Amino acid sequence: MRTALAPAWAAGPARGPSRPEFWRSPLRGPWLTAVFGMALLFGITILFVTGLLSYAAYEPDLAAVNDQTPGKGWLGFYLFPWPTSPYWLYRVTQGVHVTLGVVLVPVLLAKLWSVIPKLFAWPPVRSPAQAAERLSLLLLVGGAGFEFATGILNIQLHYIFPGSFYTLHFYGAWVFIGAFVVHVALRLRRTVRALRAGPGQPAPDSEEAAGLVSPRPAAPTISRRGALGMVGLGSVALLLVTAGQSVGGRLRRTALLAPHGQEPGPGPNGFQINKTAASVGIRPSDTGPAWRLTVRGAGRQIDLTYAQLLGMPQHEALLPIACVEGWSTADQQWSGVRLTDLAALVGLGTHTPRVLVESVQRGGSFSSVVLSDRQARDARSLLAVRVNGAVLSRDHGYPARVIVPGAPGVHNTKWVTRLTFGESAVGEAV
Repeated sequence: MRTALAPAWAAGPARGPSRPEFWRSPLRGPWLTAVFGMALLFGITILFVTGLLSYAAYEPDLAAVNDQTPGKGWLGFYLFPWPTSPYWLYRVTQGVHVTLGVVLVPVLLAKLWSVIPKLFAWPPVRSPAQAAERLSLLLLVGGAGFEFATGILNIQLHYIFPGSFYTLHFYGAWVFIGAFVVHVALRLRRTVRALRAGPGQPAPDSEEAAGLVSPRPAAPTISRRGALGMVGLGSVALLLVTAGQSVGGRLRRTALLAPHGQEPGPGPNGFQINKTAASVGIRPSDTGPAWRLTVRGAGRQIDLTYAQLLGMPQHEALLPIACVEGWSTADQQWSGVRLTDLAALVGLGTHTPRVLVESVQRGGSFSSVVLSDRQARDARSLLAVRVNGAVLSRDHGYPARVIVPGAPGVHNTKWVTRLTFGESAVGEAV
């Protein structure tokens, strides 16, 4: 069989995209591919680092409720315990992550277009080394498409994929970055050589052409620098219609790609939300006169009515809400009871420990979260009952919600019904 196949492979394919003559664009070449590749090298590196920072912000080592990724093993490492200062840190890192991811889409598509002849190279496999390279390329292209697609769908709160976005994006990122590292290691030297050689096209059959230069190019309708300009303009356009959701203020009006229909209207509570009370099964009776806040810790338990909670010392904090989808609000004026004061009710106020925060919500993710001792001890960490001078609306967490500086939006739990301070919090959250 090997003898019979050898002549056929040597002769090449009879027709179709595996023949070099099939690809006729005069623009494709090592220099153009190298420019796109270097842009992605720097951009994807920033995406990966900000992704790791986003993972750290979830404090995954505190408890299983903070990170429900199954079988993560050593992939579940995180960089450092997440700080509460500066309070805008997550807003900036996640805003950069999401905005840059959208901005890189034209560059990614242009890079894939520039190397598409390589995907159909003949013969498909020439050696074990070349087979490994093509496998890494398949994982690279597939991983890039998966990560960018799921990320963009998540920005739009459009979860059409099966399973949890959090888990899918987590494992997809590791597959993609592994293939990306292999690809960079194999191609970086050639990329640098192509950049130094400049935009001139090498001979189609030369080693420098790398199988990208057409042996029968069509007449050009645009220059290579013009093509770069078009891709750059596409990225700038996406920047202009995306960045406003993170920057806020007047620029928010320009955020055409931000999820819409999430602002409940004007007034003190008229800033963006992700989940409404109805969407997570909050019933009027859950937040009505029978509502109680249970505070536990050090073997003690205290139940507070809403009136008793309002009777405690009230403090204020000027903090935004920043979410994994990349959007964030302006700083809102929150008022409520400090977590340290609530911990003091059960004798843990001096050195407030970590705390398990539980909501009455019945559906959706992150109905509970464990906050670190640093977060619980920060004077700006509140169980908020008012915002911008008004009572919380139901969709913003009435009767009480947590607000913590620097924490992801999903960790600012709404409709809070129980706080458990101390090591027992971790055991209950597993």
